[in-house]
Amino acid sequence: MECKPLEKELHKKEMMAVQDSMDVLSGKWKISIISSICYYNKRRFSDILNDVVGISNKMLSKELKELEINKLINRTVLNTQPVTVQYELTKHGKTLQTIINNLTDWGIAHRKEIIGK
Repeated sequence: MECKPLEKELHKKEMMAVQDSMDVLSGKWKISIISSICYYNKRRFSDILNDVVGISNKMLSKELKELEINKLINRTVLNTQPVTVQYELTKHGKTLQTIINNLTDWGIAHRKEIIGK
């Protein structure tokens, strides 16, 4: 069955949208970082570092900068001693909440399917 030209164009746009999403959220850590911030609304750097098992300070810093560039998180420096940096999702970042919830549900079901727990 051959696709109509309009359907092909729509499919191309959809594929481009998926690729754009993957480019922004790709890598080992970004979704876990977003999930940590989602769950608590506001998180300090050290809290995220403790939540995301295995990530280094340097990598967390790099990933947070990329998430900020993509307007998914806001970084706030608080006037405390010592200085505290806090991260929260932007309005745009909060649109990922459904995706995070769906990934969580799927991950739980997948674990049960694979290892029965």
